[in-house]
Amino acid sequence: MSSSTPVAETALDIPPFHLAIEVKDLPSARAFYGELFECPEGRSDATWVDFNFFGHQLVCHVSDAYPAAQARTTNPVDGHDVPVPHFGVVISIDRWQALAERLKAAGTEFVIEPYIRFAGQPGEQATMFLLDPSGNALEFKAFRDIAGQLFAK
Repeated sequence: MSSSTPVAETALDIPPFHLAIEVKDLPSARAFYGELFECPEGRSDATWVDFNFFGHQLVCHVSDAYPAAQARTTNPVDGHDVPVPHFGVVISIDRWQALAERLKAAGTEFVIEPYIRFAGQPGEQATMFLLDPSGNALEFKAFRDIAGQLFAK
């Protein structure tokens, strides 16, 4: 994941999103998003920092009362308790596998370990969930055929 990361990895023409989240501090956000995920840093100030999050603009704002650290809701999906709310990206299966291996090698604690969800069903996908240092839940997923599986019923 370098600054040359393409905005869209698929044949789908999707504009980049902008997401602003609350974090407890900038050093831990920089270590997590900037170092662990290798997301290039953009603009910043004393209380916020922009990251190129897989071609999308993620802004981390320092908050003394960041709600992500509070108890969260979960929904049962495919036998797992999926944290709500959460955010993330859909990436290529090769990139997903490489990311999963890098996160495992770094000793990442997963909320839901990397696995294949809905195996053999419409919408089959590789997925994994983890928390950032501030408690924000992230999901990374991939499809072998994104155009045919992303919104499959």
